[in-house]
Amino acid sequence: MTTATYDDHADWYNDYMSPSSAGEFIDRVHTTLGQLLGPGEGICLDVCCGTGAHAAPAAALGWAPVGVDLSRGQLRHAGHRLPVVVGDATALPLADGSVPAAMCVLASTDVPDYAAVLREVARVLTPGGRFVHLGVHPCFIGAFADWSEGTRIVLDERYADRTRTLDSWNPAGVRARVGAWHVPLADLLNATLAAGLRLERTTETGSGGIPNLFGFAAVKSRR
Repeated sequence: MTTATYDDHADWYNDYMSPSSAGEFIDRVHTTLGQLLGPGEGICLDVCCGTGAHAAPAAALGWAPVGVDLSRGQLRHAGHRLPVVVGDATALPLADGSVPAAMCVLASTDVPDYAAVLREVARVLTPGGRFVHLGVHPCFIGAFADWSEGTRIVLDERYADRTRTLDSWNPAGVRARVGAWHVPLADLLNATLAAGLRLERTTETGSGGIPNLFGFAAVKSRR
């Protein structure tokens, strides 16, 4: 079972991801999430929901967000924003084909086996159900990427390293506290297809010339 790494940082993370602290970044996350998810009704499962920071954009589109996360510390905050349940994203506590939509936002680097999460998402989605992935850009964000120069990003050979690391160019950021598992772009897309999800749309976004977010919308096969 995945360790609840965020328990020791839940209060800090709740403040860190608030609109007043995250500013333009969280606004862009939520705008992109809304574009990929689109309007709908019924449950939208917020996988690895954390503090529930991304529930409001889903609710504004007509969905009924329900969160699942392993971190009880995080869920203390999330419970004020959406219904939540304690659970491992690699063994979701839901029946097969039980939800019409799911999303996983800024959490793909928090689990050691994101491919297993994608398989679980596909299992619990109804046929034709929609899944949105939105995370840090796998080509430009990670221990292998140095953003200290601002206008130029320097990448190194650690792009191929899929193990967890606390290395980060930013000692005040999330990854220096909780670490990250890197998921290369090819691994991410191949695992999505292998789970039985069909890509509908992909997007890259950033405040400058180099994107720091990557997302996609996918649907579960009706067969």
